[in-house]
Amino acid sequence: MRIIGLTGGIGSGKSTVATLFAELGVPIIDTDEIAHTLSHPPSEALKQIALEFGQHFIEQNGSLNRAHMRAHIYANKDAKMRLENIFHPLIKSIVIQRLDIQAAHTPYVLLVVPLLFETNTYSNIIDRSLLVDCSVEQQIERVQARSGLKNTEIAAIIANQLPRKARIQLADDIILNESSLAHLQSSVNSLHERYQDQTCRFT
Repeated sequence: MRIIGLTGGIGSGKSTVATLFAELGVPIIDTDEIAHTLSHPPSEALKQIALEFGQHFIEQNGSLNRAHMRAHIYANKDAKMRLENIFHPLIKSIVIQRLDIQAAHTPYVLLVVPLLFETNTYSNIIDRSLLVDCSVEQQIERVQARSGLKNTEIAAIIANQLPRKARIQLADDIILNESSLAHLQSSVNSLHERYQDQTCRFT
């Protein structure tokens, strides 16, 4: 079984691409989805966050106060690293468990990791990286449309990710998501055929 690491900047269309692969029957393991689950009780991550950062980062219902934490880590790089040290090992452990379950049942799995190149957490696991790419202007426009975040908040998130040029240089495969859904579907179909072929030697 091959492991394809799917990544891209915020608003690039990772979720849409993952959905298109899923519709083709490809198993999807999404680290953001796992992190979201860990942000709600019961969760070992929440216990560690309360100890490391304080109980005021936890909502009354026991969930992580994501807005409060987001503002804190973007203003404090040390806090970001401390939070990653809590989440990343727990997320990776769940990823490994899910990969083991899929190993005998599919030619390949799509592992969605927004910060694939920034953290290198999964560099020793994936066989190939797939980048969903678009212009920074489109990133901002899409994020504003779906989330209502302020420009300053979006800019802070983008600044926390590798520049577009660096991501392009690191990626093995690239899907350009700047036109129609039909074009995106065609790109996904083409890569799906390649990834399914176990005899294909990637170069």
